[in-house]
Amino acid sequence: MKKFYLAITSLLIAAGLLLGLSAGNNPVSAATDDGTFKVGMECGYAPFNWTQQTNAHGAVRIQGTKLWANGYDVQTAKIIAKKLGKKLVVVKTKWDGLLPSLTSGKIDAIIAGMSPTPDRRKSIDFTNVYYKSKLTVVVNRNSKYANANSLKDFKGAKLTAQLSTYHYDAIKQIKGVLRQPAMDDFPAMRVALESNTIDGYVSEIPEGITAEAANPDLKMIHFKKGQGFKTSASDTDLAIGVRKGYAETNKINSILAGMSSKQRDARMDDAVANQPSTAAKGNWFINILKDYGPMLLSGTGMTLLISLIGTIVGFIIGMLVGIIRTIPAPKKAGRRGLLGLCKWLLSVYIEVFRGTPMIVQAAVFYYGAAQAFGINMDRTVAALIIVSINTGAYISEIIRGGIISVDAGQFEAANALGMTHWQTMIKVILPQAVRNSLPAVTNEFIVNIKDTSVLSIISVSELFFTSETIAGQNFQFFHTYLVVCLIYLILTFTISRLFRLIEKHLDGPKNYNVMNNQMQVETPKNN
Repeated sequence: MKKFYLAITSLLIAAGLLLGLSAGNNPVSAATDDGTFKVGMECGYAPFNWTQQTNAHGAVRIQGTKLWANGYDVQTAKIIAKKLGKKLVVVKTKWDGLLPSLTSGKIDAIIAGMSPTPDRRKSIDFTNVYYKSKLTVVVNRNSKYANANSLKDFKGAKLTAQLSTYHYDAIKQIKGVLRQPAMDDFPAMRVALESNTIDGYVSEIPEGITAEAANPDLKMIHFKKGQGFKTSASDTDLAIGVRKGYAETNKINSILAGMSSKQRDARMDDAVANQPSTAAKGNWFINILKDYGPMLLSGTGMTLLISLIGTIVGFIIGMLVGIIRTIPAPKKAGRRGLLGLCKWLLSVYIEVFRGTPMIVQAAVFYYGAAQAFGINMDRTVAALIIVSINTGAYISEIIRGGIISVDAGQFEAANALGMTHWQTMIKVILPQAVRNSLPAVTNEFIVNIKDTSVLSIISVSELFFTSETIAGQNFQFFHTYLVVCLIYLILTFTISRLFRLIEKHLDGPKNYNVMNNQMQVETPKNN
């Protein structure tokens, strides 16, 4: 067991060093008056914004990564930042994380093709319009809806749109349409469309042009005059989202006022023309590894880092909680009451973290801490804390079950020898409880490797979030996710086999005989 504890400690130290290196390359993204203009965007909604691997065509480095962002939104943000006298910082954030990132002070503005709807105005302010757009529907070129030119032609069609956008509400204007559940982003909708899960999705014309250019099998519908969606200015006008009372709002409005319609159209034309090529040549598997290998390796490393540290720290938390919850009640009333309170608090902790999804815990902790207490922490640190505490809640019950599984007579024997509860646990019970619990702890480690994917809600660049970025660039959704699925399988299979070796080592030799070994020790050798 000493070797086992030493191995755990070594892993924790190594993981801490990795975390230190990671944190050094990924600074805290708190929006402060530090001479920067932090802008949040998806970096996956071409031609408004996308991710690329070089700084071609005036791209801007994405904070905390080696990737670059470009598109109409990025170029607009560059102009604004320059005239504000600040350095532009692009913060890649999922769509549903943009509003909480802004209200919690992690970014200064949202420039992501967002419409200033009345509901959004309740929580944030908007600048004047920086682009006017129109709605369209993207369908498969060989579908029966490819020749549609009116909303009436989509009767009976399965349509969807992005979550928390007016696009999704606009589907209600089509009589007889089968409105499908909203989706997180446009890459997900394109996957659904290509697999014929849906008949089409509602988008804006620039995105429709991009979809056609990226995939010849897709088509953007051109509605006849008066036969398309009926929208208001608050729907089709795109504006920059800012915090309530933001000091630079008037300056930004003055900058936008100086941009002519001709300049805006030219900037959009450049964005459409400069999008990364998605043409696939040769073997798709080799191409993905060749073009996006470093991104996949980085995402895999982040997944391993979070799951490893989360499991180790969670294991330590679980052991401590398990030991405390099995302490027998003291004879003195004061100590007994204090222990009872402590056990009750630990029970609440376990029930809360086992009874709520990790994705909700991450969002509440990361964004809530900033909004409620002004604590702007690094998203990687937030992810490690959440995974560790969540894992600790599960492992505490695993360890408690392992302790209970040890024969009660061993507790009585240790007590008869005058050992304290702590001594009994460390020297007698825990070595057996840990061995009994190891398969369940292994399973928890494997679950953590997979569950890191939910941390994309706070835009942690783990493996799944990286795969979404890649799929948004190459539009090879099935192929990209198949490669990522293989990586997850290799990780979980390897971890499973390693822990089985540890289990066998802890079990010792199967042919071990106490009497024979004792006789060998006591019988002197003949000289």
